[in-house]
This record gives sequence, C-alpha cells and structure tokens, in this order.
Amino acid sequence: MILTNSMIKQIAMEQSAVDANCKAEDFLRKENVVVISKEHASARKYLKLPHVCNLISYGDNIVATIKEEYREVVTEYIDKYPVEHCFETPNMHVLNDAFQKDGFRVCFMAEYFLPDVQILKPLPCEYEVKLLHAENFRDLYTEEWSNALCEKRKELDILGVGAYHAGKLVGLAACSADCDTMWQIGIDVLPEYRRKGIASALTSRLAVEILDRGKVPFYCCAWSNIKSARNAIKSGFRPAWVEMTVKPAEEVEEMNGLR
Repeated sequence: MILTNSMIKQIAMEQSAVDANCKAEDFLRKENVVVISKEHASARKYLKLPHVCNLISYGDNIVATIKEEYREVVTEYIDKYPVEHCFETPNMHVLNDAFQKDGFRVCFMAEYFLPDVQILKPLPCEYEVKLLHAENFRDLYTEEWSNALCEKRKELDILGVGAYHAGKLVGLAACSADCDTMWQIGIDVLPEYRRKGIASALTSRLAVEILDRGKVPFYCCAWSNIKSARNAIKSGFRPAWVEMTVKPAEEVEEMNGLR
C-alpha cells in the first residue's frame, strides 16, 4: 500500500492518541482537550507512562494528557494563552511554576516531523552508501553514533543507512521501531564530514526504505536545533506536531548533571 500525506498524518494522530489516551479526532478540534494519562501496551516504547502532564498540538488545539489532580491547573493554562505560546516562554513559566510546587518541572520540548511523500526522494551522496540491519550495529553503540542509535533500547534499532569513505563509516542514519506503525529516524555524521550533504542523503534514503516497508518514518528535534531541523526539511520532512512534557524535578536535575 502506498501511503499518502493524509494517511501518514492520520497514522501519526492515531499513535499520538494511543500515547495520550484520547481519540485521534481530538487533535483536529477547535477547542482544547484534557484527558487522563494511562499506560498502554501500544504506546511509543520510550515513553514513561502515565504522564504527569504532556501537551500535544498538531496546530489546531492542545490535547493535554495529565494526572487527574492537575486538571484544573492545566485546563486554566491552556485555555488562557494561544496554542503556540503555551509551548514557549514567557507563558511556559506559569505552568512550570504551578508544577514546581509539587516537585515537577517542564522538561522536554520537541518538534516532530513527518515525510512529505510528494517531495521525498533519495538524495545523492558522494560517498558509498550501504543499507544496514540490526546485526551491523553491534559495534556502533558509541558516542559518535548516539543520535542514530540508542544503547538503552538496542532491540528497537532495526534498520539504517551508512555512508562510507574508503571503508570507514562517516555517517549513519538509523531508525528505532518505537511503535507498531512508526519508526523514528536519528542521524549522525562525523564532524570532519559535515556540510557535504551526507545527513540529508542518508535521512532521505532511510525514510524511503521505511515507507517501502509500510511504516511511517518520523523525525524529532528541539526547535532550537537549527541544524537538525534544516536536515529534516532538506530530507523531505515537514513539521507535523509539537509536545511539551513535565517530569519530576529530580529527573530534570539528573539530566542537567546536578545529581
């Protein structure tokens, strides 16, 4: 089956609905939606459910998946400010201050991209390109390939595309099977080989490979990561949805190296 852009967006919203414990059509409503977060066997593997608070927007509204005790706080917040401003400062401080009283803080803020199949195509690469599988990743769980591969979830890394110069791996795009329908792409290129079009060549080729297998490729980065966002756009991806997640303060401190 050939996936269209509308089919891809629907699949993504259906997965977000599983992750958030809501309905896919909730993301298309004009009004905001607040639901109670629950664990789900089909949720993206890396999510720690249930959420204390996670805000999701496909652009029309906000779906907030929360713990029940924060319904009033979150509802007041998302209904007070415009959708786009709820995901940034200074408005974000209002939500953070409310949660910080209970030992939580705003943590992850990310933008997600989906492929535009009308423009997606394998881009050229001046180096040799090889298709890789899980068995090829065994010796690649090192810092230089830590965006493409995840050592904590090795079992999910199932497909990749590598660029080689004189037999040396210089760029790697790989994907993790984060859920049944969608595979997430990560990309790394050695510093001395950057700005040569390797990242977009590998990302685009891997996206095509994923679609050929009947899965939806998706790409994620912080909206301040201009280099990564540019790679997504150049590779044939377009912004699709955003998320902002509240986490325990001790987890945030640990990520910041304060514990």
